[in-house]
Amino acid sequence: MSDIPVISVVAKSGSGKTCLLEKLIKELKNRGLKVAVVKHDVHGFEIDHPGKDSWRHAQAGADIVSISSPQKFALIEKRSTELTLEQIEKRITGVDIILTEGYKKGNKPKIEVFRSKVHRDLLCGPEELIALASDIPCNLGVTCYNIDDAGGIAQEIILYIKRWKANPKSV
Repeated sequence: MSDIPVISVVAKSGSGKTCLLEKLIKELKNRGLKVAVVKHDVHGFEIDHPGKDSWRHAQAGADIVSISSPQKFALIEKRSTELTLEQIEKRITGVDIILTEGYKKGNKPKIEVFRSKVHRDLLCGPEELIALASDIPCNLGVTCYNIDDAGGIAQEIILYIKRWKANPKSV
């Protein structure tokens, strides 16, 4: 178990996960929280660009390449297998909450984004959800926020963090 609470924001593609996360990050930051985000990408990604020094170092065979400046630090590690979310969590420190975009099949509590024009059924059961962000009213036994109510959802996250800090094993 992580020393930091983790909440996954999940939905089908095109539902507005990234837009909601952007708003939530701003809301949580405005309330004084330190926020980490883990984006799950099942397709693979590139953050180095051909010709740049870090790319050249990796092409030369480095297993780990890092870039550091006064404003940012990045670590690029070649992997033979994908890290689990739990392994990633252990590498993150100094924040109040870890939000993930994705990991819909993971065992972390979730906020589902439901857009009625994108899909008909929810991905998660109510027992997996902290809240639902929807463009239509829902009655599932969990709090349903309007998809644009980032303030309300941020407050729900803050309440979750308080419950988690009081008893991490109970939430």
